[in-house]
Amino acid sequence: MALAEQELRLMSSLVLLFGLGLFLALPFVLSIGSVVFLPLTTAILLTIMLSPLADRFARLGLPNVMSSFLALVVFLGVVLAALALILQPALALFDELPAIIDRVSQRYSNLREEFAWLAVMNRELAELMGDTGAREVVLATPSLLEEIAFATPSILLEVLITFLMTFFMIEARVRLRRHLLFDRSDFGSSVKAARAIREVQDRVAAYIGTVGIINAGVGVIVALGAWALGVEAPIMWGGLAAILNFIPYIGPLAMTVLLALFGVGTAETVFIGLIPAAFYVALHTVEANVVTPSILGARFTMNPVMILIALSYFTWIWGVPGALLSVPILLSLTALFDHVGRPNLVGFIFGEPLFRGNATGDGSEQEQDRSTIGA
Repeated sequence: MALAEQELRLMSSLVLLFGLGLFLALPFVLSIGSVVFLPLTTAILLTIMLSPLADRFARLGLPNVMSSFLALVVFLGVVLAALALILQPALALFDELPAIIDRVSQRYSNLREEFAWLAVMNRELAELMGDTGAREVVLATPSLLEEIAFATPSILLEVLITFLMTFFMIEARVRLRRHLLFDRSDFGSSVKAARAIREVQDRVAAYIGTVGIINAGVGVIVALGAWALGVEAPIMWGGLAAILNFIPYIGPLAMTVLLALFGVGTAETVFIGLIPAAFYVALHTVEANVVTPSILGARFTMNPVMILIALSYFTWIWGVPGALLSVPILLSLTALFDHVGRPNLVGFIFGEPLFRGNATGDGSEQEQDRSTIGA
């Protein structure tokens, strides 16, 4: 008996080490294969988010293909409308960008002159530390416009592939549900798999919808505040605030920096220029700590440390798209683990099950799942 336990612990340790190795290798695989994995991940999340909308269109009597296509069209319409609100005023302000940059540089130079004593102290400290006076060699790199021109064809191709995969995944949702429920010999495992998929779909769709409404409210308030303060292109700032608010922590920080730079570059004084940024910080503080937690509730509450880890992890792998996808991916995994059980990594080494707290349902819940999924 003791020998069997030792063998079980050894096998558990080997499996855990193998899984850890795969986890460490995963970022490099996803980064190198981003052309494949990024559209696939985005399509899966869009399918999870848009499937309830397609189901509503199907209940109205529309064919499955038409309801899937209409759900995707609605999403594209919302995205294009949001981009239009931002890009159209931004293009109008593009001619003023050199003057804004010059004014910001001038005020930065004035501040540097006022604090010139810090530069003198830094120079003297470098001499005391034995600075040899070596200078860094900067290599010429492609300009921003050249990089955009090079990246545009691949980006358009990835976007097209993403939406095509999303359409076909949404269109196949009914067949997938029926396959899970009726085409398997073990009805109990089919019900558990179908219930897990439904839980992930409902939670992610509800989260994205609720957060989208909250961020739209933030955008409206920012636009009205910018209009009241006399800031140019208030609709652009409102739309930008709504979109950046989908990225935890980094998005509001970037919005604050943009408002501060634009205000300093356009206002008469630095103090007046920082007023819009200060108002936005106050608004975000109230929204993030009072409004959003009270509306979302405990069901969507996630550990801030896990949010930061997911944000840094997927931003490192996929950049800005990874930052946008990080919270939906984390929410999907959280919903899945809440259903099948939390990983028990420490106990797994000592021979315990890998997942604990598995959710089980009674016969009435299984019948409800069968009627819901098989519809």
